Amino acid sequence: MASTSHRALRLLSLLGSRGTWQLRDLAARLTVSERTVRRDLDTLRELGYPVLTVRGPAGGYRLGTGHTLPPLLLDHDQALAIAIALQTAPSSVFGLQDDTARALATLQQAIPDTLRAAMESLRLTRLHNYWEFPAPPIDPTALTAVGTAVRLRHILITEVLRPDGTRPAPGEPDFAAAHRLEPHHLAVWAGRWYLIAYDLEDHHWRVHRVDRLHPRPTTRGFAPRELPGGDLAHFVMSSHDRGDTAAAWQCTGSARLNLPAHIVARWAPGGSVVEHLDTDHCRLTLGAWSWAGIAGILATFDTDLTDLHPPELLHACHHIAHRYASIQTAELTAQ
Repeated sequence: MASTSHRALRLLSLLGSRGTWQLRDLAARLTVSERTVRRDLDTLRELGYPVLTVRGPAGGYRLGTGHTLPPLLLDHDQALAIAIALQTAPSSVFGLQDDTARALATLQQAIPDTLRAAMESLRLTRLHNYWEFPAPPIDPTALTAVGTAVRLRHILITEVLRPDGTRPAPGEPDFAAAHRLEPHHLAVWAGRWYLIAYDLEDHHWRVHRVDRLHPRPTTRGFAPRELPGGDLAHFVMSSHDRGDTAAAWQCTGSARLNLPAHIVARWAPGGSVVEHLDTDHCRLTLGAWSWAGIAGILATFDTDLTDLHPPELLHACHHIAHRYASIQTAELTAQ
């Protein structure tokens, strides 16, 4: 009986996790026969849950509207997934670290002992990775405003902030008037939140860092547009003008690459900046723990480099070239 009850709860959890399930998929997830799944579905109906049968080739079973699931209906795997997600959530929103810790503690107090033990078995310690360059945390109010505008398809009026988060005032050299945007997508890449929007002022698609925006919501709607190329990930990663700024490093240098900006932007490390020069060339500014580190990263693009700055970077490139040339000479001598 206990096994039947546990299986029925897991079945209810599966039905609540997505729209329609085919019978064979439910049987596979529960590791029982299709006949047993049908009996459990009937049990759920007897308990008052509106389990509906969907006809047709893509049919199956789903929960009807207006159902009420038992509180915190989680299975073992879901409990582990939540524990991992809450403990590894990126700190890209102000207060998120404290909020996730409180959420995890609240959740652990509200679930059965067996699931609590599973969640507590994964106590993680996040270590800082020196190649992680997330943007400064975002004000939850601004993120909510942008996300709501994307969901409701409402035009946003936005001003662009400086890298330090301040707003340029009229009359200052970097002041720019607010733009009207059609916000279509919200994406996260390399610890940064990006808004993909159609700019109604210059009639171009743009990628904006959300932490660099001061959004003012409106109630004016807009019709959806087709993103150029249709590939959201490629569009974000290959857009060199994303509002990124170079991360703080003890060594920061730049070089002119014989590659288009959209190619370099896709593969450049986080915390670097790609500047479009012409259709076949761009400038990459990046940092590392040493000048040799920057030189090594530049070498990964396997292209000609010119106009290297500062002199320390140029010296590091010559030093590395000499080092590898010495290795080759030593090997030929040994042969």
